[in-house]
Amino acid sequence: MIKHLNEDAVQHLYLLSDSTGETVERVVRAALSQFQGGNSRLHRLSGLRSRADIDDALAGPKGTPGLIIYTLVNPDLAEYLRNEVEHYGLDAIDLISPLLYKLSDLLGRAPREEPGLLHQVDTEYFKRVEAVNFTVKQDDGQELRHLYRADMVLVGVSRTSKTPLSIYLAHKGYKVANVPLVKGIEPPRELFEIDQKKVVGLLIDARRLVELRSARLRNLRQNPRGSYADFEVVEDELEWCRRIYRNNSQWQVIDVTNKSVEESAAEILRRVNDGVAA
Repeated sequence: MIKHLNEDAVQHLYLLSDSTGETVERVVRAALSQFQGGNSRLHRLSGLRSRADIDDALAGPKGTPGLIIYTLVNPDLAEYLRNEVEHYGLDAIDLISPLLYKLSDLLGRAPREEPGLLHQVDTEYFKRVEAVNFTVKQDDGQELRHLYRADMVLVGVSRTSKTPLSIYLAHKGYKVANVPLVKGIEPPRELFEIDQKKVVGLLIDARRLVELRSARLRNLRQNPRGSYADFEVVEDELEWCRRIYRNNSQWQVIDVTNKSVEESAAEILRRVNDGVAA
């Protein structure tokens, strides 16, 4: 049954895991992205390997009620948690056990029940860590002398999702740099000294960009009526940006309007890979 709650009230989500907790957090954040205006707070509790750990983790939701979302591959611990949740009348969702049972039936074998197998240290893991470290250092036009080392370079005006896209792609193992385009300031020369097929120009609808910039200003407790979020100024800024893209025909141009980070990233990878292959 759907509970009608005060939209302004903080909804607490307790993410319980016997490993790092990254999997459950990613799933929950992906789900939350489908809801606008929600006020939720995530509590990540990881490394739960014993009943005592479970008891400690449940202290939070027992004191401040919220939804418990968990991934426990050990069936005994999962059952213990379910019993405790039922005993105290708490709300909980098991993200992994139903899937493990189905896969066990399908594959005809029992799961290994070893927490953290997904995050074992291997070559791909180190590649992703290196990519993330590189991308963080290259955010917002920093460390331009290393621009040539990037697998791709995202450019665009403020609030076109350059940073979220960069970080998302970095977690897939790509070294990504992003460079802001600011009207009245020439793009850095380093941008034109690298392989131009690596450059991706981001565009967005003017009205949507005004909404995003206004929201940012409100979050910063600043006046949203300034030139930064003025429709005519934004339109002019985007037209200036389009001229730059037209003058650099080897760049890939992606419209991110009303697209999720995942959708935009998939299009970027497809376009860049096609461009490199060509």
